Amino acid sequence: MTDATLPSHRADTTTYAILLSISLCHLLNDVMQSLLAAIYPMLKTEFTLDFWQIGMLTFCFQVTASLLQPLVGIVTDKRPMPYSLPVGMTSTMAGLVLLAWAPSYPVLILGAAMIGIGSSIFHPEASRVARAASGGKFGLAQSVFQVGGNFGSAAGPLLAAFIVVPYGRGSVAWFALVALAGILILTAVSRWHTQAQAAAKRRPVKPGPALPRRKLTIALAVLVVLIFSKNIYMASMSSYYTFFLIDRFGLSTDESQQMLFLFLAAVAFGTVIGGPVGDRIGRRTVIWVSILGVLPFTLMLPYANLFWSGVLSVIIGVVLASAFPAIVVFGQELLPGRVGMVAGLFFGLAFGIAGIGAAVLGAVADVTGIAFVFGLCAFLPALGILTVLLPSRRDMAG
Repeated sequence: MTDATLPSHRADTTTYAILLSISLCHLLNDVMQSLLAAIYPMLKTEFTLDFWQIGMLTFCFQVTASLLQPLVGIVTDKRPMPYSLPVGMTSTMAGLVLLAWAPSYPVLILGAAMIGIGSSIFHPEASRVARAASGGKFGLAQSVFQVGGNFGSAAGPLLAAFIVVPYGRGSVAWFALVALAGILILTAVSRWHTQAQAAAKRRPVKPGPALPRRKLTIALAVLVVLIFSKNIYMASMSSYYTFFLIDRFGLSTDESQQMLFLFLAAVAFGTVIGGPVGDRIGRRTVIWVSILGVLPFTLMLPYANLFWSGVLSVIIGVVLASAFPAIVVFGQELLPGRVGMVAGLFFGLAFGIAGIGAAVLGAVADVTGIAFVFGLCAFLPALGILTVLLPSRRDMAG
């Protein structure tokens, strides 16, 4: 995207070229991120790692992101930095190179942390770009932005299966070319966002919902608990589903990664529908159905055969993933004018909670086995009952 092709900014018009560009970059970013989890079986064998060490890799990646993302959001709310987007992509690229050529486990940890830093810079500002380009269709914009990341996460295991596994860990460095493409696109997007921010300064910020402080605090706390429920479960799937399938059904690494792809592709589809449906029927309804509604399927998954494991994982991925776009936009509507902070906080919480969860679940799996971990995590969506405490559309309208 060059200067000549940059679309003009209008607050009442959805700028699809920018939404698709930022979604594509989210895809590229998360392809690179997902390679870390996708090559876990290879790293476990090459470096003779225990499950807790696998969990620590996820912990370092996701907690690095979670600690920095809210800070990045707060800073950029006060002092916008649109050109931070290509900087974040550069950090991710550096992390990939370290993963490809790391001679020891500590260097793997450093590479995972660099990828986490890239995420912490990318997500708050990219979410802000999506909202600026939404034309008022906030749920749609958040879904388009997030689904790029979901497709990237889904593609990672396949790329690992067909590129990294046959050609070795060093082939991870080839994805530096993907990062370079992302840097070029994000530089153009940053130019557009600079124009959009200049136009936004001339418009007043709309007041938020007239909620009492206590109700606002409760609503934000509930959203945090729901993110906890969703992302601990997602961590169990993204980090350990392949090991669960290998242990329970004797699948090969390639076969288990293809099963993981089915789940992650379903997550991408669920993200697509979550935002637009929330725009139409209300975000509270989507959150309610997405988290509590998935409980019967998570309870069945640990005991299903291979075929039904695939079917149930797809259903779980679609239903559970539809919640996050609604959660992010719900939070942004509760705290207008703090788009970056809310995005950074919620994305950061998602990464951090999942990182802590991955480390804890890995330690538990070492003691009790993978099957026990999946049986335990199956109950997490029951926390969705707390959605009843969120304000309704009538409350949000004041």
